[in-house]
Amino acid sequence: MKAHILATAAVAALLAGCTTTPGGEVETMAQASIPEGTGYFASDSTLPFKAPDFTKITEDDYVPAFDQGMAIHSAEIQAIIDNPEAPTFENTIVALEKSGQMLNRVATVFFALTGSNTTDRLDAINTEISPKLTAHGDSITLNPALFARVKAVYDNRAAMSMTREDAKLLEDTYEGMVHAGALLTDAQRERVKAINTELSEVTTEFGLAARSAMADQPLIVDTKAELAGLSEADIKAAADLATEKGHPGKFAIALQNTTQQPLLPTLTNRATREKLFQLSFHRADGQRAKDTRMMVAKIAKLRAEKAALFGEPDWATYAMWDRMAEKPKTALDFMEQMVPALAATQRREAEVLNAAIKKDGGNYTVKPWDWYRYANKVKAERYSLDEDAMSEYFQMDKVLEDGVFYAAGKLYGLRFERRTDLPVYHPDVWTYTVFDRDGSELGVFYFDPFQRPSKRGGAWMSNFVDQSKLWNNKPVIYNVLNIPKAPEGEVQLVSFDNVNTMFHEFGHALHGFFASQMYPSLSGTATARDFVEYPSQVNEVWATYPEVLANYAKHYKTGAPIPQSMIDKIEEASKFNQGYDFGEVVAAALLDMKWSALSPAEAAAIDTPEKVDAFERKSLEDLGLEIDLVPPRYRSTYFNHIFSSPSGYSAGYYSYLWTEMLDRDSRKWFMDNGGLTRANGDHYRATVISQGGTMDYFEMFRNFAGRNPDVTPMLEARGLVTEPK
Repeated sequence: MKAHILATAAVAALLAGCTTTPGGEVETMAQASIPEGTGYFASDSTLPFKAPDFTKITEDDYVPAFDQGMAIHSAEIQAIIDNPEAPTFENTIVALEKSGQMLNRVATVFFALTGSNTTDRLDAINTEISPKLTAHGDSITLNPALFARVKAVYDNRAAMSMTREDAKLLEDTYEGMVHAGALLTDAQRERVKAINTELSEVTTEFGLAARSAMADQPLIVDTKAELAGLSEADIKAAADLATEKGHPGKFAIALQNTTQQPLLPTLTNRATREKLFQLSFHRADGQRAKDTRMMVAKIAKLRAEKAALFGEPDWATYAMWDRMAEKPKTALDFMEQMVPALAATQRREAEVLNAAIKKDGGNYTVKPWDWYRYANKVKAERYSLDEDAMSEYFQMDKVLEDGVFYAAGKLYGLRFERRTDLPVYHPDVWTYTVFDRDGSELGVFYFDPFQRPSKRGGAWMSNFVDQSKLWNNKPVIYNVLNIPKAPEGEVQLVSFDNVNTMFHEFGHALHGFFASQMYPSLSGTATARDFVEYPSQVNEVWATYPEVLANYAKHYKTGAPIPQSMIDKIEEASKFNQGYDFGEVVAAALLDMKWSALSPAEAAAIDTPEKVDAFERKSLEDLGLEIDLVPPRYRSTYFNHIFSSPSGYSAGYYSYLWTEMLDRDSRKWFMDNGGLTRANGDHYRATVISQGGTMDYFEMFRNFAGRNPDVTPMLEARGLVTEPK
């Protein structure tokens, strides 16, 4: 997903994607008082599309560039405040949008690298710079003199002639500053600033600790026999990792970011499965070397206190002000209506797995470390699915170029050319020029597919350059994944899950490439948290669309197309194991809401590590789901989505479910209207993915589908209700 340029809630509301170039009103005001930057980030890149030149950037560049960028930005803001002319949309709102170019450039590159190719030095800089960025953002969003100018323009809006996008920028700027604390008293604003700084520090600390708990605590086993079931390539990788971690002659399995671990289904040794799962489950709760529980407690306490300063009962109510769902109750009602059917499904599927264990000679009942092993066995028996055999049809470069790109070509008329002239931040990164339907250059795409220790877990999309008509900028976009890299000399095959992820993340990229906005703050994926995943999820539908499959899913040795029967089995099997697949996400989303719904007094009472454990346990038990069988996708202690940035996905993890509702309803629309056609692609592009954050999201959906979204297709797809014949 797209990351805001500054990892703070206060700045994101106002300054996400902001850029500045020479000329314009800001530069004509008090020009002499605005310092000039030096070093690489002082000016736009000279590469095509202003793509970053990684050959000219060193780790020593970042701190001076951040310091200069903040100083220049502050001077630009002061120039707006000191303008003797009456506040206007151009000299205040647009001037704000134009400010902060150097800071944007350094932040964009720096935070891209700390996510995808970090080092100890970059991590140290992140720890040092994050509170400074928070304080800098607060100095802008909580500046009374600046807000007075913004408010003057906002109060006069009825008398002004503005485009819809102008009006939305004005509204977002004003409401963002109000949300940051512009209407608070001086004492309240000072406390908000202090809270923001503390949140920046502790969430950065949490993110680093959670990643360390994942990266620095692999499972170490003594013998090859303990890894029975793994391939020789996996065993060799485990031996290499053990040597790297200081355990030559042993074997190591690295943790992934989720509670469940990808190798669990393959391991035949139940004791090893349990050790791996328990290591993952307890990675940061004090049972090992790492403990983030008091960080969680502090974050919850600070957020609840901040919400109270704004007169809100809890963090969730405060945080959801700009969401499509708007209110916590809307999101909770949406999720809770699924719980009874989901809990029944969990119990029913557990019995199926217990029968499979008994059939396999096991004298035990299913536990989380057994679940996927036996779910996969049942799937294989019921649906004849062989994951390894299936992956032989999914060669990574073919999936990307003959699948993901092919679908984008058929649907939207896009064309892609691989290029080798652009510097990249890691040798495994590929780059492409993207051409639009009229043959013009649309932007540049970076593809970073492989797992490595320097990369955080998961998959995401963001921009090196945001689309903006204000600056005549075209988008420079990257996708980051965590696909295990094949041994040197072997063909790079991927699982079907990673095929889906490639289509998903490129759906985000399309949202960015089709941006057609004047202002970068409203461009592309700069949308509500519970909307931004929607276009990416819709794009997954083309992964199994027959015409697309026929073009990319071919056996890597024989070239034979993937049998339709195998795809049919995937579709049939997709409804099985929803008790876990869906249940772990619902549990995580509801756990997020529980942390976000604490009052200040309730949050303050969680003041020991043991109380963090107790609150998590009770919150999960209250859901009514089978949590001992299906724990949440992330426990609180490593829930990076909600605790590793000042705001992030806090009170927003439900968004994945909310946008799945929009996605499944949209898939139905596509299929009801002819599927993969240019007409459908052009309609979806025009009504949804070219609109950025410029309009009401329900209106946007109605423009596309002709009605409000319906939850039924999602429940049908998950097997929670019966599909109509």
